[in-house]
Amino acid sequence: MKTSRRTFLTSSALSLVTAGLLERRTIAAESSRNSTTTASRMRLGTVTYNLAKDWNIETIIKHCTEAKFQGVELRTTHAHGVEVNLSKQQRAEVKKRFADSPVLLWSLGSVFDYHTTDSSRLRQDIEASKEYIALAHDVGATGVKVRPNGLPKEIPVEKTLEQIGRSLQELGKFAAQYNQQIRLEVHGTSTSQLPHIRKIMDIADHPLVGVCWNSNQTDLDGAGFDANFDLVKHKIFTVHLRDLFLEEYPFRKLFTRLNEINFTGFTFAEIPESTDPVRVMKYFRALWLAYQM
Repeated sequence: MKTSRRTFLTSSALSLVTAGLLERRTIAAESSRNSTTTASRMRLGTVTYNLAKDWNIETIIKHCTEAKFQGVELRTTHAHGVEVNLSKQQRAEVKKRFADSPVLLWSLGSVFDYHTTDSSRLRQDIEASKEYIALAHDVGATGVKVRPNGLPKEIPVEKTLEQIGRSLQELGKFAAQYNQQIRLEVHGTSTSQLPHIRKIMDIADHPLVGVCWNSNQTDLDGAGFDANFDLVKHKIFTVHLRDLFLEEYPFRKLFTRLNEINFTGFTFAEIPESTDPVRVMKYFRALWLAYQM
């Protein structure tokens, strides 16, 4: 069959148009993928609760630098020794060591909670928290992680939530003197339920008091992940991450939602010890990046 010149030219023109459209779509798709990865401004760090519990400051900085982890949350009572008994000079030395490195000392991880039925212990925990806030300021951190740790069965739930919220409000006012944040970990039996955390935030009602999202399985309870995330999305200051290979938790959705709210804070790895920690950290970072693509 013969092909006329007009048919040939028409066919050629359509081919060029189609090729052009495909090229533009390919470029657009690549641009979209690139924007997905470059749009993320959240940062990756580690807590020293488990993987780094036996590391001193030098080792923390060395391993985080090698694995391209950008920051750290130092847990109290662990081997690095950043505690409230440090002298003014020692605190300045800790601050300088991190300031001279690529690793940010972002947070101090305390074990203080405010759900106790013992009023004297409650006051002790609040005052001890204040000492830790001052320490965070002196060593160059930006905030302190605290937590609830359960609901006493003999006390009405609402009363305990109010007590925790009022305690955090007092700490927020104190932290303002030091330009520090108070980061409430979503933690503890029943207190890890996001509606309870939202209630605590509403009672605390302070701009320096926020949430440390903890990637708990209970984030999926009730109305589901998205609804629970929406309850506190305006108050998420930091994030703790479990092992990213856990398929039962929607980590990709978490990162998507964090990017949607323009989260620029730290996501801290909270993962078990390893005999080859830097290798594990590198794999963790690779998966952390892949989930955002």
